Amino acid sequence: MEALSLREDNGDKTALAGQNTLQLIAFSIGEQTYGVEITTVREIRAWNGATPLPNTREFVRGVINLRGTIVPIFDLRARFGDGQTSPTKNHVVVVMSVGDKWVGILVDAVSDILTVSRDDIHNVPEGNAIDTELLNGIVTHDSRMVGLIDLHSVVSGAKLDA
Repeated sequence: MEALSLREDNGDKTALAGQNTLQLIAFSIGEQTYGVEITTVREIRAWNGATPLPNTREFVRGVINLRGTIVPIFDLRARFGDGQTSPTKNHVVVVMSVGDKWVGILVDAVSDILTVSRDDIHNVPEGNAIDTELLNGIVTHDSRMVGLIDLHSVVSGAKLDA
């Protein structure tokens, strides 16, 4: 384990300099701003409902058929423990790839694309177990805090492979 850590720390500094920034798609849930790496985003679409599935968690809104691909839709507000979203025509679904699967995240609105330095990403403060579990970090951008979503954690435990 130690040898592996040392190799990672002594990596090519030139390659790291070019990869020191991260582009994020920023979106909101109420007053909170969150972001995901732009390379994971496949599509942003207006909320148009979802077909509910039996025996799923509260944060799984159902599935949509996206050009022949069945995509589960996760309610990010509910996933953070703030109750289900009452979606309107103004809500959007951000379709992303998580590994080899596609998922949709229901959010209030997509705000913009942010470019941040990886050096500016901070650990999530201890205190709220849900935030600590579902976020990879926090970055400040234009005087607002942006939580970096851990997509694998958000979709875990959904019971979709029935």
